Amino acid sequence: MRPDSVTIVSNCTVIPEKKSSLGDLKLSASDLPMLSCHYIQKGGLFTRPPFPIDALLALLKRALSSTLVHFPPLAGRLITDAHGYVYITCNDAGVDFIHANAGHIFIRDLLSPIHVPDSFKEFFAFDRTVSYDGHFKPIMAVQVTELADGVFIGCAVNHAVTDGTSFWNFFNTFADLSRGLKRISRAPCFERKSVLISQAVLMVPQGGPKVTFSGDAPLAERIFSFSREAILKLKSKVNNHKSSCIGEIDAIEILGKQSNDPWKPDQKASGKVTSVLENWLKNAVAVSKPQTDCPNQTVEISSFQSLSALLWRAVTRARKFHPSKTTTFRMAVNVRHRLEPKLDPLYFGNAIQSIPTYASAGDVLSRDLRWCAEQLNSNVKAHNDDMVRKFIGDWESSPKCFPLGNFDGAMITMGSSPRFPMYDNDFGWGRPMAIRGGRANKFDGKISAFPGREGGGNVDLEVVLSPETMAGLESDSEFMQYVTGWA
Repeated sequence: MRPDSVTIVSNCTVIPEKKSSLGDLKLSASDLPMLSCHYIQKGGLFTRPPFPIDALLALLKRALSSTLVHFPPLAGRLITDAHGYVYITCNDAGVDFIHANAGHIFIRDLLSPIHVPDSFKEFFAFDRTVSYDGHFKPIMAVQVTELADGVFIGCAVNHAVTDGTSFWNFFNTFADLSRGLKRISRAPCFERKSVLISQAVLMVPQGGPKVTFSGDAPLAERIFSFSREAILKLKSKVNNHKSSCIGEIDAIEILGKQSNDPWKPDQKASGKVTSVLENWLKNAVAVSKPQTDCPNQTVEISSFQSLSALLWRAVTRARKFHPSKTTTFRMAVNVRHRLEPKLDPLYFGNAIQSIPTYASAGDVLSRDLRWCAEQLNSNVKAHNDDMVRKFIGDWESSPKCFPLGNFDGAMITMGSSPRFPMYDNDFGWGRPMAIRGGRANKFDGKISAFPGREGGGNVDLEVVLSPETMAGLESDSEFMQYVTGWA
């Protein structure tokens, strides 16, 4: 037994406390490509609760059973009909609930290393499981791992059934019911009437689809943290703004986020603010000057696009390409608010598309940071209802699974979002110390964006790279000057 190994103590099935009346849900043109992806693996690291582990397990099982009533697809299975269409049958078959022990591991062992320890990979079920396997395995599993001075609550969910928006709505609801709330405030929408619901059939190879990247390549993983102040400084540089304008720019960006943000304050239910927007506003700079006082700019680059451009340049530099080499930066975008008519903000399922931006290594490195950010900005801005429908039409003309990976060594794939309410998960004894993922869907160039634990516009980037590229990134002064704690 390895010294860092995790022992499985028990494994049981949790079913919804009430039978589901929801019919079968057809997988959409956004769901089906994910059948070749690993199950999503995300979870929270918590301090030890002030009650025995047996009481904690009983509490979580009861809350999970109650939560599944509101999320019946998670307790179901995948089925394929005679015509090749794939559905979620909400048959109440249940989810796996696993109790594991890693009593030799302390919280400091997990959070103090510069690189993310491999221990986190053992805190999740369905390791390397492809989402197509939901035909004969549970769609979800919750693993509760005891630590020496804490507990990790990890959730593995079929990626053909949920995207990040749906995942965190479930996880937030699970936490809410665990700490005693009786009603949920963000009921998922299971409607299947949009353009996403396609008549195209995805042909699956014998034995089911496989992931399109190597799961055995050596990788280094690190969380890079960026304070709100550092991000505003970066954004100001990209937009060539004077410091007196930063407050206004930030306020305008926040209002823009609010208009498309499904996560609204829920003070009646929980007695505290749970929206990401409120975190952004917590330390907002007061608007002191009208917009006309700021320098004219044809394009306003957002904070996140500025940060993405910074990463694009630094990783490209670390990879040491010939100037003619084409690089790709992919960004996952939520299409719920981009479609007309708009989808419900809490539409359950995948409603994401991956937008590629291409540029030669020479352009990325010889042009300034603003130029890189403008390339990302223009692609994201152009992804409107027409473009969403074009992506769907292109997929319908040749249905296939999503090619996730870094096929030419020059790709970066940005997933997740700093707007997800990852830290709004209080199971009854406090918010998580950290949010971490497992091994799922990780390869050289995979980036996941998280909100910082402190809120207020702080951002964490979970960066996965080859060890050589990671070393180059860590010595890149343009990038590291914005990283919290670097000197």
